[in-house]
Amino acid sequence: MVESGTRNTALTLSSEHKAATSSGYAMLMVMLASVALGIFGLTLLKHDAALGGPIVAVASIVFVFVSGGFYMQQPNQATAITLFGAYKGTDRNTGLRWLLPWLGRKKVSLRANNMISERLKVNDLRGNPIEIAAQVVWRVTDTAQALFDIDDYKAFVIVQIEAAVRTIGARYPYDDYEHQEVTLRGNHDQVGAELRQELIARLVTAGITVDECGFTHLAYAPEIAGAMLRRQQAQAVVAARKTLVEGAVGMVEMALDLLSAKGVVELDDERRAAMVSNLMVVLCGERDTQPVVNAGSLYQ
Repeated sequence: MVESGTRNTALTLSSEHKAATSSGYAMLMVMLASVALGIFGLTLLKHDAALGGPIVAVASIVFVFVSGGFYMQQPNQATAITLFGAYKGTDRNTGLRWLLPWLGRKKVSLRANNMISERLKVNDLRGNPIEIAAQVVWRVTDTAQALFDIDDYKAFVIVQIEAAVRTIGARYPYDDYEHQEVTLRGNHDQVGAELRQELIARLVTAGITVDECGFTHLAYAPEIAGAMLRRQQAQAVVAARKTLVEGAVGMVEMALDLLSAKGVVELDDERRAAMVSNLMVVLCGERDTQPVVNAGSLYQ
């Protein structure tokens, strides 16, 4: 219980809030004014050193003070502000910005990042080794958590993607030939949505969300790929044969019913069995049948 409480406290330690910054354009005018004042003071030094000296000194101090606080911020970029290691807020405004020179700043990109994981070998729900890789689109939503709750949030994302892919890969079978289960190969949308939820739950501690994800590679491992291919082929042949036999039985039944209904020929059990056998051979055979003319009776 103590460990759980400590973990919850760590997760909520940092939370992004707005920093107290100002537009850099107004301060740019102040800096230009200090330059003009300094030039005026230099010209005044030739006539009155007692007045020109302080003016130049004040202009220089203002220029150095103001020039040290400028920074440029691009769209979809944020700057975390710190004071002697303490977090003071985040600035998300774009353009030329200014803050007090002694405040530290750390820029963080808020743009979407696209990452493709390495091919991982995972055992699926049935224990079959498979190779799996995923594509993930992620972005930072909380700069304070990304910078101060995680040592390296980019490396953290890579590790958590691998862990989530392994978790989802082991949760479902690769394939189900009876189509009665959720599978990795047959339910891409459902499994992809579950992978996204798994990643969001894992990355929330780093202030990161996942916009999109899906599998880019999914296959049996090389050591069993050949055997699984033969199994798929055998099951496909069995399924095709089953469909063919069901259709042939229906056609034979229909032919016998029509013959009896129209009184074309009277068939006893032996003749009926012979006709059924011949029709099944014709309908289910893989090669074209050759007609045989019987010059005698059916019983000779």
